[in-house]
Formats: sequence, C-alpha cells, structure tokens
Amino acid sequence: MDGNSTPSTDRASSTASPPMESQITRTASSGDLKFSVDGDDGSTQTLSSDDVDNFDQCSHLTELLGSAEKKSKCLEKYKSLVVWSTKSHLPRRSTTADTRPAKRRKIQVADCDTCGTTLHRPFVCLLCNFGGCWKEGHILAHMQEKDHGFCVDTTSGHIFCLGCDDFVQNANFDSVHSAATLAIEERTTGFQESKSKNKRVNFKPWTPSHDESNTIQRSSLISCQGRRGLLNLGSTCYMNAILQTFIHNPLLRNHFLSDKHPHKLCKNLNPPCLCCEMDKLFAELYSGSQPYGPVSFLHAMWKTAAEVSGYQQQDAHEFFIAALNQIHASSRGSTSISCVCVVHSTFAGQLQSDVQCTNCGNVTTQTDLVLDITLDLGGKLGKDDHTLAGCLRRFTRAENLESRCSKCVNSSNEATKRLSIRKLPPVLCFTFKRFKHDNTATKIDTHIRFPANLNMGPYTSVATGAKADPALLGPPAMYEYELFAVVNHEGQVNTGHYTNYARFEDQWYHFNDDKVAPATLRDCLQSRAYMCVYVKRHLDYKQHQIPSYILKQQEAAERDRQKGGEKRPSKTV
Repeated sequence: MDGNSTPSTDRASSTASPPMESQITRTASSGDLKFSVDGDDGSTQTLSSDDVDNFDQCSHLTELLGSAEKKSKCLEKYKSLVVWSTKSHLPRRSTTADTRPAKRRKIQVADCDTCGTTLHRPFVCLLCNFGGCWKEGHILAHMQEKDHGFCVDTTSGHIFCLGCDDFVQNANFDSVHSAATLAIEERTTGFQESKSKNKRVNFKPWTPSHDESNTIQRSSLISCQGRRGLLNLGSTCYMNAILQTFIHNPLLRNHFLSDKHPHKLCKNLNPPCLCCEMDKLFAELYSGSQPYGPVSFLHAMWKTAAEVSGYQQQDAHEFFIAALNQIHASSRGSTSISCVCVVHSTFAGQLQSDVQCTNCGNVTTQTDLVLDITLDLGGKLGKDDHTLAGCLRRFTRAENLESRCSKCVNSSNEATKRLSIRKLPPVLCFTFKRFKHDNTATKIDTHIRFPANLNMGPYTSVATGAKADPALLGPPAMYEYELFAVVNHEGQVNTGHYTNYARFEDQWYHFNDDKVAPATLRDCLQSRAYMCVYVKRHLDYKQHQIPSYILKQQEAAERDRQKGGEKRPSKTV
C-alpha cells in the first residue's frame, strides 16, 4: 500500500455506492426507528433513536428529524457512511506466512465531485450523494445551491449545519455512530478468528456513579487537544521532537493523565524526578493552546543525564534513550529485573539471538531487553531494501561468523547468527542509522518507505528463529501495529533540524518547534524518517484482574488505617 492510498485517509469515490452491509439492522416499533446490534455471544442490543438529549440540539436538525420519513432516511444514510468509513480504517492483513509482505491491493480514493481533487477527508451531503472538499468550499457551495442544510465529515462522523454555520451534535446520530463503529470493530477484530474460548470481551459502556456524576458537574471544561507547540530553548529541536512523540503516545498519555504519578504527591527524595516532569508536561500540553517552553524538563535532563547536557545540538535518538532511562529510574517500583514501570510496560521488548554451529548444528540462544530497534542503512541496498520491511528482512537475515562451539572439538568453527524478535512491545520504535562516524561524520539521506500499518509476525522468533514454527503464529491481529509518530532530521550532521509528525485521533499534524500545522498521512509517509513509532492495534490484558496499582493503593490505605489504629490513645477510666 503506497502513500497515495491508505486505509486511514482514503475513501471510495463519492459518486460510487460503498458497501453497506453490517451487523446493524433497522427495526420499526410504534413508528420509531431503532437499531439492533448483534453481538458475537448471540445477544442483541437495541438503541432507540429517541435517546435522552443531554446537549443543546440544533433547531434545524431537530426540525429535519421531525418527519418520521426524513428521520429514517437521514439516520440510514448516516449509518451507511459510518460503516463505510469504519471499514476503510481497518488495516490490511497479510494471509501469507512468507517474510515478504503480501501483494498490495488497490484502494479507490475519494474525489471531489466539483474539482476532482483527491480527498483525504471527504465531506458527504446528508441529503444526497454529493461528495466535496471542505478546503475549497465546494461542499458548502453545493449545500447553498441545492438548499441542503447538512453534510457529514466521514472521518469523524461530525455533522455540519449550514444554518448554524457550525458543527452540531445530536443524540440520535451519536447513538447510531457508537452502535455502528462498535459492531464493525467486534465483528472484524482478528482475535475472533481464534478457536480459543477467551475471545474479545464485548464492549460495555461506562455509566458514572452518583459521586462521579457530581464530580463531573462540578468540574470545569478545558481544551484537551494536546496540539501545542514547544518553544525552542536554544538548539533544543531534538528534545521538542521526542517530547511530541511522548505526548502523542497513547499509553504514556493514559498513564500520566490518570494521575499515576502526580507530581504534588511525589515522595522522591532525589530530585529532579523525570516522572514528575512528565506529569507536568502532560498537564501543560493538554490544558492550553499557546506554545509552551519545557524549561524544567530540560533542566531535569541536564541534571540527571550528563550525556545530553550542554548547549550544543544533541542526537534525538540518544535523548530518547536517555529520557526513557531517567523516567524508568524515577518510576514507582522500578527494578533492574522484570521491571513493570511505565517505560518497560510500554517500550520493552525482547530480542533473540540464535548462533548455530555449521559443524554440529548446536544452537546457542540469548535474549536481550531492548527499548527500540535500530536498523542499518549502510552497505549496498537493493531495490526491495528501501522499505521498512526490507530493513527488517536484513535485520533478521542469517549472517556468517566465526564462533567457538561448546560441543565441538575444534576451538573455532564457522557459524550462522540470526536475530529475531522474541517479545513484541506495545509501542514499537524503529531508528534508522542515518549518521556514520568514520573518519568524517556523514549522513545517509536515502528515502526509506514505511507503512501506516505494519504486521510484525514474519519477524518474530516463532516465524524466523532457530525453532521457528509458522503454524504457531496465531491470528494476524496479534502482530498488527499502527503508525502514530515520525521524527525527521533535515540538513547535515552538525547543522540539521528535527521536526515531528504525530497523529491526534485521525488527523495528522506537523510539529516544528512552536509551529503546529495540519498535515496528511501522505505528507508523513513521504518524509525522510529518522525514527518511526508504532503502537499495537490490539493490546493484551487479563480479564477480570484488578490492576496492580489499584492493589498497591488498597494495601497502602490498609496500612495507614492500621497505623492510625495503633497510635489512637486508649480511653482512661
């Protein structure tokens, strides 16, 4: 799949009718419209279109839905667009066990019905089949000409009202959107292919308790976009690019925005604490819109990591590793063996090295913990090696070397060494070796193509190791990754500049220090990446298990209660 046609940005032509089949069926009950969602366990959930209205409704949309016939047609049209868009976002899965990627399939892209421009974010009229571009105003011109008051952003599902001149919200459409996306996700997820009884757990919506509802009502709403530029503090573009990668990392975001390490309650006796700095950074970038200067984070890194201190330009990858090491050191419960801190829970994987003696066939296996995978660009690259998949094939290819075998009589024998990935992390980071430091420092500026969706199954130890057995790979969904951030380096070795592409929801942005500009997935895929960061599409978890941090909180609360009972003075008679 090339950069011009990807499942995250492209759609079928707006003049063609997209596939409309789904697990959602429409039923009529007392003149009302209802949608039934069929679950995998045989259960059926019915959502009424007359849901409780918790928001200020658009009067124009309410008037349109006043007619039962128009309401049925509009909701059915909206449902078909949501199903189509959700299916378009699903990644392409490889069905072959070969290490080479499956043959690319062509995907029909969306075109504006007025100017013919390829649409990365199509808008479709709610009352007809017209599809147009938002930037040039062709969809708005159609709405004014035909007196059609509403259009749908197929990427997000939002509805634009021409009369209000704004995007509006309606509980009827929200219910259809939730039911449609949920049904498609639960039906098409790869884990349903497994014959095991432990299939994916059906989604259950969160219902706030009485205390939680009161807390929500007392809280004030703030902007939580995370799209905030970072000021350059003097040759600190390398830090800004890595921090934007951290900010848009969904696992780090969920950890620090869930108060797992509140800086005001930190008991770290050896400041500065990098986890506290991360907590401050997330709080700042998710609560403002003006560019922010990460002065305290830079000062903390200078104090704790001497290798990246100073006013000179630093390498972004070196800063990335140094920052992860310091966050690990300041995390609660961090250990040197089997650590479960936020860094190792997010980035840590295992690399397996198999050395096989060519004389006796003895295999020596060794595993190492890695936080990222560095891919070599040196040597002679073939045509197929100018891709991330080609670099991974070179990385896991067997190579000849001389090694001493413990079972052979001879002191040294020829052997083959092969690397493979024994354990895949939730967040997978690739770094391309673009800088060579021989007699003189040079930069390899070769363009490496990388995909928006990646299947890591062919590069695991199960598929390519000394004891490989492709039959044990399991469902392809276990190895699917999605791209969410890319770090680029522009210029030469000592005079370059770092920028970042990052994804927020379904929209890509280009971060150049304090400048933030909308971008497309195509812009990102055509850039000369220095680092690519992927996140697993399906995360592993244990069902019906209380998280360890909650157990620790309960144990600490119990200890405090016991200590309080011991210190309480006894009554005198």
